[in-house]
Amino acid sequence: GNGSTEEKLSMVFRKLPGVSASGMGLRLSQKFMFLLFLSGLVTLCFGALFFLPDSVRLKRIFLSKTEIQPVTVGSGSENDVREHLKRPKDQGMTSSRKPPTESASEKVTSSNHGANSDTFSYKKFRRCLFKPPLGRDNGRPVDPQTNERREKVREMMKFAWDNYKRYAWGKNELRPLTRNGHIGNMFGGLRGASIVDSLDTLYIMGLMDEYNDAKEWVKTSLDLNSNGEASLFEVNIRYVGGLLSAYYLTGEELFKNKAVELGEKLLPAFNTPTGIPRGVINLGSGTSWSWGWASAGSSILAEFGTLHLEFVHLTELSSNPVYTEKVMNIRKLLNKIEKPHGLYPNFLSPVSGNWVQHHVSIGGLGDSFYEYLIKSYLMSDKTDDDAKKMYYTALEAIEANLVQKSPGGLTYMAEWRGGILDHKMGHLACFSGGMIGIGADDGAPEKRQHYLDLAAEITHTCHESYTPTKLGPEAFRFDSGAEATATRLSDRYYILRPEVIESYMYMWRLTHDPKYREWGWEAVEALEQHCRVESGFSGIRDVYTTSVSHDNMQQSFFLSETLKYLYLLFSDDDLLSLEDWVFNTEAHPLPIIRNSCLQDDATQEKTASE
Repeated sequence: GNGSTEEKLSMVFRKLPGVSASGMGLRLSQKFMFLLFLSGLVTLCFGALFFLPDSVRLKRIFLSKTEIQPVTVGSGSENDVREHLKRPKDQGMTSSRKPPTESASEKVTSSNHGANSDTFSYKKFRRCLFKPPLGRDNGRPVDPQTNERREKVREMMKFAWDNYKRYAWGKNELRPLTRNGHIGNMFGGLRGASIVDSLDTLYIMGLMDEYNDAKEWVKTSLDLNSNGEASLFEVNIRYVGGLLSAYYLTGEELFKNKAVELGEKLLPAFNTPTGIPRGVINLGSGTSWSWGWASAGSSILAEFGTLHLEFVHLTELSSNPVYTEKVMNIRKLLNKIEKPHGLYPNFLSPVSGNWVQHHVSIGGLGDSFYEYLIKSYLMSDKTDDDAKKMYYTALEAIEANLVQKSPGGLTYMAEWRGGILDHKMGHLACFSGGMIGIGADDGAPEKRQHYLDLAAEITHTCHESYTPTKLGPEAFRFDSGAEATATRLSDRYYILRPEVIESYMYMWRLTHDPKYREWGWEAVEALEQHCRVESGFSGIRDVYTTSVSHDNMQQSFFLSETLKYLYLLFSDDDLLSLEDWVFNTEAHPLPIIRNSCLQDDATQEKTASE
């Protein structure tokens, strides 16, 4: 397999009948024929190298070392190590590259792009909403105290944005202590993550000068022809999600066109034997591979399971069925394979379609897969019964195997490692309070209250982890007498994450229990006290010490999620009403697709024109 090129050529010589390796003693015409044959063979081999789907090893022989560098996370700060996926896994990533192959469906995409773009009518879509996206009065609450709190959140957004603009414009994130920009290696050469992530937040907060600056940057400077190594998941939830929601809120064609163009660049990641996409893609060449740290080249449940909402909308806007087909195919495979105790492990081979390890988590590596099942059902105007069934079946398995009660009476979600429970819950798993809450109405009617109670209990547990700085650690445990406490030093950091606040926002909308607004305000005060620095907001390294050490990173999801969920928490329910919108896992609002309404409209228009 890995011999030198000379050895390989010498093998070719030896396999030709009657020809010695040196080629001595041949007549001129034989030499000519032989050279002709050899050049044909070499051309064929090189052609195969770049077009066969799995020629990684051969390609390594011919490509220079510089072209095959391992991708490593961690270019200088420990925060980079945590960047992967917003799901920290402190291992280096190495890539095994795959040459691009273009399937028939991708060819269709290229030719269709633009041809059908006028079939989606923005006016029709707006008529199908029950309420204006920004509500009656931009969601302004009547109660003066709540309004004051909302204004404070808006001021925080403006402060975070102004500093990003001043010191890191066009870069992915701001480093507020050193006052410079961070590019990172999650977005494959794409820039401006904080800009794209902030578009909808700026718009709903009425920060119009800032929104217009962001729009102008997208128009003139968002270059989608990058050639780096991108996380399929991150590019989808932040860039595609951000552009889609900006389009649906504003009707600006620019955002729609960019979203569809970027969506096309993600399609080659699905060129695997099973159609399960690989986690890393080169947006320029279309090569894709799995994360180096993911066991046995597997794909990750939260990554390939968090494409559905955006891809269905890409089909909606482009009239190209390929996006929906890709995500429905993932679902078909998941329905077909055996699930241990009804649970979905976090690692799946994109080659064999089998689970690679039996590790199950509702936190990092698993989380948003479950979120996208219930949200796919809600986004389909409750017509996607397949998603509904998968969600409630998964939730029953989670309740039976993972949901635990601590001696102190706290309900939490443990992790499952091949049948052994790890009594740990990640901050990322705290989104599940909100998820179980929004799904409470659509399960069995007799279980509605049970699900609302479970949602409230989990949200309460996550609130209990927010101590003593009133900010929560990355992960907390329920063993050795500890309750909702990070017993390990490596779990004590807080990187401006939104998940606990996300659950407060949903629980407020579902119950209007004032404690959720009080808890949200506690978080605002804590962010101001511990995370606000002179030039932006920064994560902190230890939530248990009040002498704060900052990590020098203003994450783009702080602008997209944390501040947006806080703003919505202190707004009236008609600002991005849950009757009309679902939020992707980066808090980008996507509209519920009311096909019956859109079709009725089309029929009425046809009748009118006749």
